[in-house]
Order: sequence, then structure tokens, then C-alpha cells
Amino acid sequence: MFRLVCLIIGYLIGCLQFAFIVGKIMGKIDIRDFGSGNAGTTNVTRVLGAKAGAIVFICDILKGLIAFCICSAIYNGGGSFFSGESILPGLYAGVGVILGHDFPFYLRFRGGKGIASTVGIIFCIDPVVAAVTYAVGLGSAIITKYISLCSLLMTLICPIMMIVRGMEKEAVILMFAVMALAYYQHRTNIKRLLSGSENKFGVKKKEKE
Repeated sequence: MFRLVCLIIGYLIGCLQFAFIVGKIMGKIDIRDFGSGNAGTTNVTRVLGAKAGAIVFICDILKGLIAFCICSAIYNGGGSFFSGESILPGLYAGVGVILGHDFPFYLRFRGGKGIASTVGIIFCIDPVVAAVTYAVGLGSAIITKYISLCSLLMTLICPIMMIVRGMEKEAVILMFAVMALAYYQHRTNIKRLLSGSENKFGVKKKEKE
């Protein structure tokens, strides 16, 4: 039962679509009609600038972090900030956040890709898992300038590190599910990465992601 409750709590928090909200407030636009068409940090940065992108990035990270902490507190869960044995309550809430972010019901289920919220969730799972995951992601972004590759690598490294850290099997399976969803949401980016036509960060995109 706690799984369903945490998913619902997370989904409702995730439905706070800050890329859409910031687009309306700062640009008077529906961000999904501009740039890549994605309601996320990268597209907001490209269309509305670094300040708007930073606001969206921070708020989306906080969605994952807050949902994880709320459900961990309710169900005596574990993680970076709690002493409970299981991270499942927080992790199910995190999955709910990603689903809400990607598929907000009031925007006809057209949202973002959930990476910033995933960053917040990873921070709550385990300090070592987070440190390695962030290092790999940041390193790839600095070297290649491909934000999509950074996102894909982080969602891959996180569950692998969870296995290395001996974390519970259900939690690992959940993070592999998060990875699968991220790869699905980035399917066109993957095609462009493989063909060498993916746009690097800082270069205006010419087609939808």
C-alpha cells in the first residue's frame, strides 16, 4: 500500500511543471512550442536564457528531493538524510515525481524528460552513489558538451552503483526502470548521438529533440 501512496504523492509533486510555469511567467509562452519542444531545463535555457534555466533546474531538483524526504519521513524510510533501513518509500515517491514531470495530466501528459528531478532523487539515495553518478555525468558534459549524453550516463551509472553498494534489489530494479524511461524519452537524442548530429550545449537547436 505504501508504494501506491508514495507514487501518488510523488506524481502530484512532479506535476508542478516548472518549465511550463517559468515559460508562461518569464516569456509569456508555452515552452513546448519553442526550441526542442521539451518542457525541461535545457530547452528553457536555450529559449529564455540561463537565469530561467537555472530556476527550472533548481526547482525540478527540489521536486525529487522533497518528495523523497516527505515519503521517507512518513514511512520511516532510509537514504542520505534518514536512518530507516529501506529507501523504497522515498524511491517510489521519486518515481512518481518523474512520471508527474514527464506526463502531467493537466498538460495532456506532455512534459519533460525528468532528468533534473532524477538528480534530486539520486542525491537522497546514498552519498557515494550520488558522488560517483554526478562525477560521471559532469565529466561527460564538460568533455563532450552533450547534455543528453550526460543524462543517459547518469541514469545508467546510478543503478550500477546501487548494486556495487549492495542496496536492496527492488530499489535497483526501480532505478533501472527510471533509466529505461529516460532512454525512451531521449530516443531521438540517442539516434542523433549515434549519427553524430546531436547538438552540443550552447548551440541553437534546429530540430525537435
